[in-house]
Amino acid sequence: MPRFLTMIRMDEQNAPVDDPGPEFEERMGALFEEITKAGVMLDTAGLTPTSEGTRMTWAGGKVSYTDGPFTETKEVVGGYSIVQAKDKAEAMEWAKRFLQIHPPHWKLTAEVREITEG
Repeated sequence: MPRFLTMIRMDEQNAPVDDPGPEFEERMGALFEEITKAGVMLDTAGLTPTSEGTRMTWAGGKVSYTDGPFTETKEVVGGYSIVQAKDKAEAMEWAKRFLQIHPPHWKLTAEVREITEG
């Protein structure tokens, strides 16, 4: 079965500061339990803020380094998951369910891409 990487993108400069409450944690826990029992979830994690990251760029035969935060970037990857699904449609359905758990006033983007094998 193919594997898919889902990157959760967010606007780090305008990230919600409100606590989504215990219901959010319960819904997230239930979804993670379901996707794990289904044998779909391979790995998932949130990422530290870009202020703790470093970008490395290869250009002109040299590597340059830029320490975060990356204020010029509107959306950053805030988390990821790797799932093994029968097809892209199934991977997208799991990503959709993940997004729908979040409060309606939050803005997140999920980018789902198949991992090339071989």
